[in-house]
Amino acid sequence: MIEVKPLWINGEPFTAISVQLPKTTLLAVANDKGYIMCGALDIALLNEKLRDRGIIAGRAVGVRTIDQLLEAPLESVTFAAEQLGISRGMKGKDALLLMK
Repeated sequence: MIEVKPLWINGEPFTAISVQLPKTTLLAVANDKGYIMCGALDIALLNEKLRDRGIIAGRAVGVRTIDQLLEAPLESVTFAAEQLGISRGMKGKDALLLMK
């Protein structure tokens, strides 16, 4: 099942996406500038092979719900996210608010 819902954080609009797959659920919260995602996100790939795209993204591990993704500390972030002030250890929702 795929679930896509609007999500508001401090008055800012985002889209929450949940994809249930066998034995795992992919989670992401995005806006038109960037996104955070569960542990399935490959930050190294984005930073190395796709660096020229300047993708703004962060990865949180061990999360099973959108609420957990928003509250979890980011385990890794892309170089482009760092340029916005997003850093490892920052809560997902705080990182999203810097993606304006």
